[in-house]
Amino acid sequence: IQGVDFYAINTDSQALLQSAAENPIQIGELLTRGLGTGGNPLLGEQAAEESKEAIADALKGSDLVFITAGMGGGTGSGAAPVVAQISKEAGYLTVGVVTYPFSFEGRKRSLQAVEALEKLQKNVDTLIVIPNDRLLDIADEQTALQDAFLLADDVLRQGVQGISDIITIPGLVNVDFADVKAVMKDSGTAMLGVGASSGKNRAEEAAEQATLAPLLGSSIQSATGVVYNITGGKDITLQEVNRVSQVVTSLADPSANIIFGAVVDERFNGEIHVTIIATGFSQSFQKTLLTDPKAAKLLDKMAAGNQETSKENPLPLKATAAATSGTASPRKLFF
Repeated sequence: IQGVDFYAINTDSQALLQSAAENPIQIGELLTRGLGTGGNPLLGEQAAEESKEAIADALKGSDLVFITAGMGGGTGSGAAPVVAQISKEAGYLTVGVVTYPFSFEGRKRSLQAVEALEKLQKNVDTLIVIPNDRLLDIADEQTALQDAFLLADDVLRQGVQGISDIITIPGLVNVDFADVKAVMKDSGTAMLGVGASSGKNRAEEAAEQATLAPLLGSSIQSATGVVYNITGGKDITLQEVNRVSQVVTSLADPSANIIFGAVVDERFNGEIHVTIIATGFSQSFQKTLLTDPKAAKLLDKMAAGNQETSKENPLPLKATAAATSGTASPRKLFF
């Protein structure tokens, strides 16, 4: 991913040594003494609070901050909302991209995940939740457990890369950061869709995969804001870009604010990749994110809070010039 600074945040010093991120941040050194949180979100939160200054320093100069984590455990559930709060209060566009645990991981982990989502949603502009249970619908019988988790990670990567590529890579169709901000700022729960195809009808197939978003079991039909990116090799044609756009715009609400970019990358010769971020969904959409009935009830409470927030901060349909600067600083991605 180009133009992004990667940070790994953890209480566990050994886990940080294994991380591929170039910027490790150990939090809660006094609290946990370099150990993990034992699955306790309160410890994760306290560790992040202890290290707020280090986190804030790392965030300085960001335009867009991605916070990715697995919900349900200790550090991800506890620290992610704190990082988000620091980022949003500093004025950075803050996007959460997180996973919700498998049902077989247990009731306690599911409830911890929902509580964490409630806190996180209050402190991000856009929240994308990928329920791991959806992997059971799209993975075949022979898919290894490790490969299934890697699949979820790869969907997170594609979503983040789709947004960052739109902003950082000069393309056939360039998108200004202010345009992306207009769609994603204070937009609540979002849907992530990714699609790829190399067949004869690759444009339509990639677009349909992305708009159906099998990992969320939903479509973009009720979205009021859509950002999508088309990436292909030098062989991508104008007609193919047009066909992808036709699929997306035909499904989106006619009044939706739609932003798109098109990028040529030689690594994708013979292929077309489509990434879609859809925002501005109704309250009922949030119920479809999770499979846990009690989680859905808690999401009703979250949705009611969002409705009040949206009255104060309606989705901007037009970005102002003040939202951009002449030279964009590197985007920072947090795990």
